[in-house]
Amino acid sequence: MKTIDSKKNIFSSPTGGSYIFPFVLVTSLFALWGFANDITNPMVAAFKKILLITNFESSLVQFAFYGGYCLMAIPAALFIRKFNYKNGIFVGLALYAAGCLLFIPAGNAMAFWAFLTAYFVMTCGLSFLETTSNPYILALGPEESATRRLNFAQAFNPVGSITGMLIAKEFILKKLSKQTEEELQILKSTDLGEFQAIQQADLNTVSGPYLILGIVVLFFLVMFFISRLPKITTAEGDRISIGNTVRQLFQNRQYIWSVVAQTFYVGVQIMVWTFIIQYAEHELGMEKSTAQGYNIIAMSIFVLSRFICTYLLKYFRPSLLLTTLAVGGGVFTLGAIFIEGITGLYSLIAISACMSLMFPTIYGIALKGMGEEAKLASAGLILAIGGGAIMPPLQGWLIDEATWFGDFLSPVRVSFFLPLLCFAVIAAFGWWSRKRT
Repeated sequence: MKTIDSKKNIFSSPTGGSYIFPFVLVTSLFALWGFANDITNPMVAAFKKILLITNFESSLVQFAFYGGYCLMAIPAALFIRKFNYKNGIFVGLALYAAGCLLFIPAGNAMAFWAFLTAYFVMTCGLSFLETTSNPYILALGPEESATRRLNFAQAFNPVGSITGMLIAKEFILKKLSKQTEEELQILKSTDLGEFQAIQQADLNTVSGPYLILGIVVLFFLVMFFISRLPKITTAEGDRISIGNTVRQLFQNRQYIWSVVAQTFYVGVQIMVWTFIIQYAEHELGMEKSTAQGYNIIAMSIFVLSRFICTYLLKYFRPSLLLTTLAVGGGVFTLGAIFIEGITGLYSLIAISACMSLMFPTIYGIALKGMGEEAKLASAGLILAIGGGAIMPPLQGWLIDEATWFGDFLSPVRVSFFLPLLCFAVIAAFGWWSRKRT
């Protein structure tokens, strides 16, 4: 157990001033990308119904969404290293807004690939924002309180997430056509014109909230343009070569294993929140909009747990809490797999309480003491968000194909062995990191 001096201002600048205003402004971005993440998760189920595609195909929404993080993470890190954090935020917000606005032509074209392109452009911007904002928050105050500061900032990410979930529930899922997938399949065969009219209306329903989101993002772009943000640099920053930095990162076992753990964490987070709807639909026969209500409960638990765990970091090492919560997440996942009915769904929801600490804690462990190298090192951790691109399609494929256990375990429940594997990896990393430090 350790104790951090709680009297020291975690927002103090080296000159004795305060970084509170830039902290608040940058923290608003955490809510903004949280909104994008969690208005998008239910769209996997929405596109499956609207376009009559498989679970694997509809999961390509997550592949495109989180694929943008992978492609843009390193270019974003190089950009902010050459320029600065504020310019990185400008580029991120511009790409984010552009991706949102692309939903209008995508809806008019009625083409799934066009929506995937819009998601990809949007998350290229989100990659810039996350690559920039996370190390920026770490730098806005004393190093010894950096992990607490990042956890505090990340605590506002779920505020945006819950808002996105509510918008998805009330203004998208509830407003989709009331026909079942089976009824739409029949209509497609018997009256193609009527089917396409319903499909167009549903795609317009999906596109509307993204148009409004694009306008909101443009407003934030203007806010950052007119605001003065501190330029965070280190004395040796300009002399550090990219080649030397990369070599040092690959030789840093703590950093490498942090990237691996982050990959599995993002994968499990996206799988759990994406497939709560499918779990509730297939195991309990719920409507999509009703099932999304349970997703909102899960996120509310996540928010509450984030604030509790951020407080506990004053007294416990991050690696110890990470290990404990990963074990807890694994136990609740076993409940979702082996317990039938509403209790299994409650177990699935409870996983969110265990995930709340993980992303910022792994991030803080990885970048501790890196200084200027954190700009490039953060790219690897944002690259790790690619776990959210790879694992949901794998789980979608399991839902489509995993009939190996017959009547004992349904394919939906079998698919949650993949999240269980992720928690095992995170627990192993947390234990290793605790022993190392």
